Amino acid sequence: MSLARLNGQQRDKPPRQRHLRGRQAQKGRRPLGRGWALLRGRPWAVPLMALTSLVNLGAGAYRISEGWDWGDCYWMVLITLSTLGFSDERTAPLTTSGRLITALMIVGGLVVVQLTIQSLLELANSGYFRRLRERRYRQQLQGMHNHVILCGYGRIGREIAEQLCAEDVPLLVVEMSPERVADAQQRGLTVLQADATLDETLQESGIHHCRALVAALPSNAANLYVILSARGLAPRCRLIARADSAEAEGKLRLAGADQVVSPYVAGGRTMAATALRPLAVNFMELLAGSDCEVEEFQLSRDQARLGALNGRSLAELQLGRRSGALVLAIRTPHSLLSNPYKTHEPALIANPGGDVRLAPGQLLIVLGSSDQLQHFGELLGEALAGVESMQA
Repeated sequence: MSLARLNGQQRDKPPRQRHLRGRQAQKGRRPLGRGWALLRGRPWAVPLMALTSLVNLGAGAYRISEGWDWGDCYWMVLITLSTLGFSDERTAPLTTSGRLITALMIVGGLVVVQLTIQSLLELANSGYFRRLRERRYRQQLQGMHNHVILCGYGRIGREIAEQLCAEDVPLLVVEMSPERVADAQQRGLTVLQADATLDETLQESGIHHCRALVAALPSNAANLYVILSARGLAPRCRLIARADSAEAEGKLRLAGADQVVSPYVAGGRTMAATALRPLAVNFMELLAGSDCEVEEFQLSRDQARLGALNGRSLAELQLGRRSGALVLAIRTPHSLLSNPYKTHEPALIANPGGDVRLAPGQLLIVLGSSDQLQHFGELLGEALAGVESMQA
């Protein structure tokens, strides 16, 4: 064997030895147990565990030395640690071992109790418990599904919240004003005190799995920011915004709002409808207070998904009889009409008869209870592209 080859082998040994030493060191290291990891995340657990251990050890020591029952043992530990003294007539005289245990309990109690109180006070002063409550509250918000996000709790927002609560709809209020937050909390509402115009606030409020978002802030610019942020985060979310002018309404629609409501226009229309058709307005109010709901069932534009439903009439399908729900209207998009300018081919068919046939892309407006509407959707099956709830 040549000298160069021998030197090469000698140079190869140290890296291998280091590698083996590293593997042995890794095997020798034992990761922290799960219990220690939990204790590191709960700084209050260590002092409380120390206090609990001291109480149980003291009670066990009295049990062994004095022969008392557990009630008397824990009572002795309590009056010793609380420095109340031994004025109880029922407490039996202590033996020498009992006095030694009592002395140790007094010394240990002064140390452990003081450290426990000091640790809890430090955690309270540092805001640990406040952050813990906030984290639990945010976890509760993340668990909300199919809810309505209400941005703004002013006069209009308060009325919206009352209507939604009357319908037992899960509601989350996003508000910045401390006074309005306190008012909403007094009414038992779930409130997130944050800026609704920020993306992180909308994500925290659960915009990806909400039912709808209502922007009812007093400023048109703020509502515009909310709609822009919400549409960018959740393209399929239903967005409803408040507007004080026609110009603001146009900008909100361009920003992505599905529906824009002006309080003045809506109030004027309601007053005019009450003057012209009071029975219809009263019917809608009664409907809002009942268990009936109005939902929109959007059919898919893919004919393959409609399957056997494509081209069949309502009389043939018997959707109303089988589900118990009532089809109020059917709307066909103008882009799917063969000739939108024909008067005999309307885009909206109110109170459709049994001869009306289903076609891809149609929107079915259906009235019924929750169970009836759910059954109606099950009958549509794969032909259903989406469901939207309408507030009566």
